[in-house]
Amino acid sequence: MTEINEFSITNNFSPNTNITLYHGDRLDLIKQIKKSNSKVDLIITSPPYNIGKEYEVRTSLEDYIDRQRETISASIDILSDKGSICWQVGHYIESSAKDKEAFPLDIILYPLFKAFDLKLRNRIVWHFGYGLHEKYRFSGRHETILWFTKNTENYTFNLDLIRIPQKYPGKRSYRGKNKGKPSGNPLGKNPSDVWDIPNVKANHVEKTGHPCQFPLALVARMILATTNENDLVFDPYIGVGSTAAASVLFNRRCAGADTELEYLKIAEERVKLAYKSELKYRPLNKPIHKPNIKNKVAQIPLEWE
Repeated sequence: MTEINEFSITNNFSPNTNITLYHGDRLDLIKQIKKSNSKVDLIITSPPYNIGKEYEVRTSLEDYIDRQRETISASIDILSDKGSICWQVGHYIESSAKDKEAFPLDIILYPLFKAFDLKLRNRIVWHFGYGLHEKYRFSGRHETILWFTKNTENYTFNLDLIRIPQKYPGKRSYRGKNKGKPSGNPLGKNPSDVWDIPNVKANHVEKTGHPCQFPLALVARMILATTNENDLVFDPYIGVGSTAAASVLFNRRCAGADTELEYLKIAEERVKLAYKSELKYRPLNKPIHKPNIKNKVAQIPLEWE
């Protein structure tokens, strides 16, 4: 286990660094990690979707897949035997209006991971309540996380660290040796493979200048579940540093790369705030907001009745 005496943020990777925020290509950072003989315990990222956002160059779907294959292959090369890899993706969208077609990136990328003899542990559905309102198809309100491990039973999974409140905590067993006793786990229940976590939009407490920001609660749940304290987390497309900030909050190390210096500056500031316990973020198990029916905005307008 790597011992770190003082909190440190560096541009280039070192096993003795808490956080690495590398300005450059993700493959170059992977080479640094590999050269140091370090292994990563969790690879987690939300890669570009190839939909023309300001931080990505739109290419053909074939070229996009080839680039993803390159990233996945290099990343797996530094993954520890007990480690996990989590790829959070949405849809590649082609054309517009009634010609619009959605290509689910998790289905497209799945064979790339299986080519390395990885095991899919879960296909997690991330549901959120806000997004574009479509006119010619159902409005998209979910994305997915593909969680893979190597072909081993010795992978890390800390269920007790990510349990959520029971829906019916007072429920009791009605038969067997535990008859009359509470049937649930006092720490809570398994959060399942459908996660209702708000996406980061205009009024979200975590909002920065990034147009497609990772919610800290989403990445934090995977960090807690699949790593232990002081483990190394890697994000090849780290953006404004949600992965790094969550790693700091839960005493993990993190290395990530991005080609946008502006985003890395925001990431560094968020990491520093996390270290000082001053980072504002939405708590992991905070209930989804339900509108008060007494508020006018939650009532049906008289004109509609």
